[in-house]
Amino acid sequence: MDDVSFEIEKGTTFGLVGESGCGKTTTSKTILGLYRPTSGGVLFEGQSLNGSSTETNDLRREIQAVFQDPAGSLDPRMTVGKIVEEPLEIRKSGDRAHRKEQATEILNAVGLRQEQYDRFPHELSGGQQQRVAIARALALRPTLVILDEPVSALDMSLRAQILNLLKDLQAEYHLTYLFVSHDLSVVRYMCDRVAVMYLGQVVESCRTQELFMKPLHPYTKALLEAVPVPDPEHQVAHKPLPGNVPSPINIPSGCRFHPRCPQVMPACSKLEPTLVEVSPGHVVSCHLYTQH
Repeated sequence: MDDVSFEIEKGTTFGLVGESGCGKTTTSKTILGLYRPTSGGVLFEGQSLNGSSTETNDLRREIQAVFQDPAGSLDPRMTVGKIVEEPLEIRKSGDRAHRKEQATEILNAVGLRQEQYDRFPHELSGGQQQRVAIARALALRPTLVILDEPVSALDMSLRAQILNLLKDLQAEYHLTYLFVSHDLSVVRYMCDRVAVMYLGQVVESCRTQELFMKPLHPYTKALLEAVPVPDPEHQVAHKPLPGNVPSPINIPSGCRFHPRCPQVMPACSKLEPTLVEVSPGHVVSCHLYTQH
């Protein structure tokens, strides 16, 4: 990541989109504290998360995550009840009876039944496993939940159920979401604002509906053109982007997107663009919108 900066308004959903390898998951793991930034920092409600573990311990309980693969993120040796109780036990949240009561309440909230409390993850469907992962993330009543591709491992019939569940839980528990995805249709449904990343940088950010109605960066336009059209009678011709995302250890000079850009100009290979605000709340990093 290089100079990635954004703010998430409390109670909203902020989306991060881009091709695989652009830095979306690295960004989310840095916020979670799984990666430590070499420079810069993360602020949560005005307080830094870059201090020692003892200083940030209470803050970090306010930030939880739901990962892409529910089966891989759940301990196969633990029952559903134990999985949801574990963060409560670590935080010493009441006695055993109280923790079970809390776990049962949150499992009911995500749509799981009482008889599933003593089952193991392999006895559940993929959608049920992801509900368990969501319940575990909500057990400590966090403020911010990072959703890293939360429905990409599920079939289409389950995706809508989980997305609607996340919306309902956000309203009920007053949650703020960071939603990481490469699926633009899901991002459009879930997110209030969105940032488009390319090779470790944010190249465009604005309100979601504005991004879909008026994309500015050539990379954003290419992403939107690549979204399949569900109507077979309405085909939209588009030219795929040439080449692949460059290696992050061999970054092109100037604009990082210029080797693949259909609107490349001489300045693009020499000067690195900066984010500029072209309309209220809509920023883009492209020489098409800067004066030289």
